[in-house]
Order: sequence, then C-alpha cells, then structure tokens
Amino acid sequence: MYSIQNATFAVIRGHKRALDVTTVLQGKTMFFSILMLSWGLIADIDIESEKYRWMGHTRLYFYCFLRVMKLRKYHGNIEFVPAPGHEFYGEPKMEGETYVSDTEISEQGRVGGAEKLRGYQGASACFDVSDWRIMEGPFISVMLVNVPWVTEDTFSAPEAKFSDGFLDLILIKDCPRSALASILVGAKDGTHIKSPYVMYLKVRAFKLVPGNRVGNPTEGGIIDVDGEVVARGEGDPMVYGPPIKINVDNGLATFFSHR
Repeated sequence: MYSIQNATFAVIRGHKRALDVTTVLQGKTMFFSILMLSWGLIADIDIESEKYRWMGHTRLYFYCFLRVMKLRKYHGNIEFVPAPGHEFYGEPKMEGETYVSDTEISEQGRVGGAEKLRGYQGASACFDVSDWRIMEGPFISVMLVNVPWVTEDTFSAPEAKFSDGFLDLILIKDCPRSALASILVGAKDGTHIKSPYVMYLKVRAFKLVPGNRVGNPTEGGIIDVDGEVVARGEGDPMVYGPPIKINVDNGLATFFSHR
C-alpha cells in the first residue's frame, strides 16, 4: 500500500534499489524522467482532465470515457532500438546515418572548447542504422514506461524492471471503442497487454516524430513526460518542435524500497 508511513519506514530500513533514468531531448532542450512519456490517448486524458480536477481522481475515469467516445488518432512515426527478443516489431530503418545522441555531443563542450558543460549531461548512446526499427502511424496511443506502476492503481507495464536498461513501449494503432474500453480497464491489473490490439515491447532507445490529428491538419496532440507537458502540436502549419529523442542511463538513480 502506498502511504507516507510506508515510505518513511522504507527510508528507515535503508533498503536501496537502483533505478534507470531517462534523458528526453527535444532539440537543445533536455528533460529527465523516471516514470513515463505518453502521446495520444493517455497524454490527452492525463493533461486535459485537469479542467475537472474538482472531481478528484474520478476525473480520470470521466475523461477517459469522453475520449473513448470521441476517439482521436494521430499521424506520425516512431523509431526505436529494440531490446533482444523484440526485433520483430516495426520495419528496418534503411536510411540515415549512425545515430549519436545529442548528449554525447554536448559532453565535448561548446564550440572551440571555450566553455565546458558541467554536471550530468544525460545518457550517451550510439547506435548503427541497422539497430533501428521504424513504425508509421496513425496511432491512438504511444506510451513509454520506465517502471511497472505509473499510478498506485495503474499497472501499465507488468514486465518493466527498475534497472534493466530498457523502456517498455506500449502501442495502440487501431482499436474498436469497446475493446479500447476493456484495455483501459485492464490497465488496473496489467491484463491490457494481452489484448490483440496492444503492442508491448522493450526498447533501448526511442525517437518520436509526432504529427497532426487524423482529420484535422491544424490540431496536434500533447507530449507528456512524468505528468508535465513538454510539447504540444499547434498552429498552422501544425508543429511540435524538433523530434523527441530518448535514451536510458541504466541504474543511475537510487531509491529506498520496502524490499
């Protein structure tokens, strides 16, 4: 059970566990995440339901119902480096150059070495083009999760580990409303990943190139990292900003646990 008392006892006992930390890059802007990134249905529910905060936690169920009834899909594509055993998802990426994360470049300091960047500069990664897979939308939901539970009653990623160096990617591309409602209910106990409409895989690195809402070229979605908006698709032409790149730093953080 989640409570202040249990958290306090965990600290007193002093049992520590390692936790992966995710570096989220959008152009020159860097964020750090330990929970999740979402785009599409889950992000829309999480952020847009804030207008109903007076309803308490019930607002999520209420807005979930609204979004299923008025379902949105989003154009875009994702690229990812699959974990071993998950290489059969997506299509091979055939074009482009070797991917080097922006963090790896930033560690070299600014131009001419005049000023060295200090502090933690994010996870470094270097992958060949042959390592990458690509998947085209439209998507109903894209969710990238670092830990098994994203809330105390949402078991989004049953196979996630705290420090395995991977992120769990949960995708829904096309799904009838009735099945989607069952998937959302199943997220309480993790049975949603058994749905034939859900793709569940582990990745080592990830890139999101979001697009406009299907049927509305000037409306985009929300990119949500750990419950905060990092980008919105808006304007005419509709833009989010640079693509989102994500890398994992294995076991960077430490937290106290009851076991």
